Amino acid sequence: MEDYIMDNVKGYIAARVARELKDGDVVNLGIGLPTMVVNYLPEGVKIILHAENGIVGAGTKPAPGMESRYYVDAGGQPASVIPGGAYIDSATSFGIIRGGHVDATVLGALEVDEEGNLANWIIPGKMLPGMGEAMDLVVGAKHVIIAMEHTSKGAPKILKKCRLPLTAVKVVDLIVTEMAVMKVTDKGLELIEYNPKYTVDEIQAATEAKLIISPDLKEIPV
Repeated sequence: MEDYIMDNVKGYIAARVARELKDGDVVNLGIGLPTMVVNYLPEGVKIILHAENGIVGAGTKPAPGMESRYYVDAGGQPASVIPGGAYIDSATSFGIIRGGHVDATVLGALEVDEEGNLANWIIPGKMLPGMGEAMDLVVGAKHVIIAMEHTSKGAPKILKKCRLPLTAVKVVDLIVTEMAVMKVTDKGLELIEYNPKYTVDEIQAATEAKLIISPDLKEIPV
């Protein structure tokens, strides 16, 4: 287990996130690590992938030679649609998001804090390719899951209060990292699962926010 985690941190996180999704859920996956979640869905769980640039029922990456420059996902990568899926215009796509029809969104983050505030769209002074759809997704989706590595170059990313410009306020429901799973509550961040490679003290040391230890704390079931 330890070797697997060290060699495949992102896969470990994605596998745990996949357990949060239910059969038939409409899900929007952010760029990067979140896109790996579909590779770890439990047996019998099929989700409907939504891409905000205009796909409902997104499929797997097209085989080499089958790509089309007209069909891309939100990250600009070649895309496909499963049988029964559809390409739709951006207005309809954002109507789905803003209308509350997305069951869950999985996104990365630069910072998250103990109140569930999220910063994931800009680092001041650095080039910004575009704002993206995160602000709409985290407000419109029924369940917001942050999937990310616990620290950045050893510095905590889970803070008492976000320092970077916010994407949205009090929107995060769950944070999944290679170290732990934390639920956002009215009282703060509750540590509900932990990676047995780390002690609770080590997890707290890597987290600026004060963690509330669940009385039902258990190992991450991956």
